[in-house]
Amino acid sequence: MDFLPLGLKLTGQTVVIVGGGDTALRKAGLLHRSGAVMRLIAPQWRTDLCALVEQGGGVCQQRLYQEGDLDQARLVVACTDDDALNQRIAGQCHARGLPVNVVGRPELSSFVFPALVDRDPLFVAVTSSGASPVLVRRLRDQLEAWLPARWGRLATFLGRLRESVAARLPGRRQREAFWEAQLDGPLMEQVLSGHESEAEQALERALANIDGNQPAARGEVYLVGAGPGDPDLLTFRGHHLLTKADVVLYDRLVAPEIVALARADAEKVYVGKARDQHALPQGEINDLLVHYASQGKRVCRLKGGDPFIFGRGGEELEKVVAAGIDFQVVPGVTAAAGCAAYAGIPLTHRDHAQSVRFVTGHRRDGSVDLDWPNLVAEQETLVFYMGLVGLKEICDQLMAHGRSPDTPIALVSRGTTDAQEVITGQLDSLPAAIEGRTVHAPTLIIVGSVVSLHPRYRWFGEAGGSTPDA
Repeated sequence: MDFLPLGLKLTGQTVVIVGGGDTALRKAGLLHRSGAVMRLIAPQWRTDLCALVEQGGGVCQQRLYQEGDLDQARLVVACTDDDALNQRIAGQCHARGLPVNVVGRPELSSFVFPALVDRDPLFVAVTSSGASPVLVRRLRDQLEAWLPARWGRLATFLGRLRESVAARLPGRRQREAFWEAQLDGPLMEQVLSGHESEAEQALERALANIDGNQPAARGEVYLVGAGPGDPDLLTFRGHHLLTKADVVLYDRLVAPEIVALARADAEKVYVGKARDQHALPQGEINDLLVHYASQGKRVCRLKGGDPFIFGRGGEELEKVVAAGIDFQVVPGVTAAAGCAAYAGIPLTHRDHAQSVRFVTGHRRDGSVDLDWPNLVAEQETLVFYMGLVGLKEICDQLMAHGRSPDTPIALVSRGTTDAQEVITGQLDSLPAAIEGRTVHAPTLIIVGSVVSLHPRYRWFGEAGGSTPDA
């Protein structure tokens, strides 16, 4: 992040604004609402700007800027039409360690103004670190339309009762569980529909029913498929459970942007596994799920793709089930579906394939010992997971058991991500074509006539992102 979003208390603090035009008026409006006392410096200004500054107890000084104007300031906003002056103000602020915003010049600024969705006291801030103000405004408008206007009332209601709930439930985990249970119930709709008295009575009844010997929080495990790489492919259900979790166990195939969606106070544990390089053995991962859940924690096990398709999800649940721990399983977009779609390769097509088969190219013992005679139907698409190391053997065995040497084949490397690469060829030539070439894992292998549609249906990534076999 170029700029860390923070909430800054400015009530009664002096903020200097240099400039008197439309931009100054917009910034002054935000600062006025924050309770800042503004000092406006400009040779001339809009009358409504000066009126707003004076309304908040500030002063307007109709003259040129001087460095002494920075004295006693908490923040500075430079928004003149003179770029050289703006740069000079920024330099003087930086020398003093004084936060400054040079409007339209994020490279000169130490802070930026986010676009705000205002549901006072609830605010949603949107910023692109100054890279694209138009995009920020577009997103803010979408959030404005989505977020009900009464959510500010809901935030005020919850804040009013926060202390009484804390007094009855001193433990943080107990309070969080209580509030989540209330928000999952009718309380939210009661407040949003204007029935606050009914909501408060129901909440008081819920508090009255709490005795001093509450049972220990019961742990739970969420086995969540995070999809093949693109963070936008995470499901709504997966996102919901991820944000509830106290502990997140994630592997190397999970996009960092997805891990970042977890609560800031959640414990995040990397348990990534690469071929022959395990951060933790599988057995220890299984034990960790039970270990954390037995402490009453909500544990989210984030897995790339789908947890039940070559994801060892069944293995990880064995000890959870044996320990009597509650669990949920959230399917994810498996690599075969996601990578094929992003590569423009339909796994089935009436003119090419009437069935599709998912096959692991890497068995527990490291071999590629498969039922080859049943993998050679011409009208079937084969998708090999974890098969890059065994690519030559896969191609040789398919041809040896009857698959035509000119059968199209594709390698999809790092599918659905910005680094996606698609390499296409034929069974008899692709292994030699990539010999000595770096192909990054994770890689999916797709075999069948449908691969021939890739050039026509390719839609994702750069035009040069696909490499045919020479």
